[in-house]
Amino acid sequence: MDLIQVMKALSDETRIRILNILKDGDLCVCEIESILDISQSNVSRHLNKLTSAKVIDYYKVNKYVYYKINSEAMEEFNFIKELIQTQTMKLKKCQSDMEKLKIYKSSGLGCEDLKEGKVCFEIIDK
Repeated sequence: MDLIQVMKALSDETRIRILNILKDGDLCVCEIESILDISQSNVSRHLNKLTSAKVIDYYKVNKYVYYKINSEAMEEFNFIKELIQTQTMKLKKCQSDMEKLKIYKSSGLGCEDLKEGKVCFEIIDK
């Protein structure tokens, strides 16, 4: 893993927000899109940067692609763990994202429901 590439990958608010919600477990693209309230193309672009830097990994289940934090990256660059465990929650958007994630996880909805347009939260970003 290349330190410069990792640092560049971490230098964007949306990518920090993605890492923030991935710290609690694997998520599908449609879940990330819904929680962060950004377009699928925008999510994919940011996921590609994080994947290229090897900060996150992905795997497929049926027709869905799930993303997770790369544990090897966390071991090699322990500042990433510090960043997502303590620093992200100092940001209002990250706090709001975590509220949405909590609501989503407790709703019982899944990827199919999100694709059908079902929404389980309506939080006004502060």
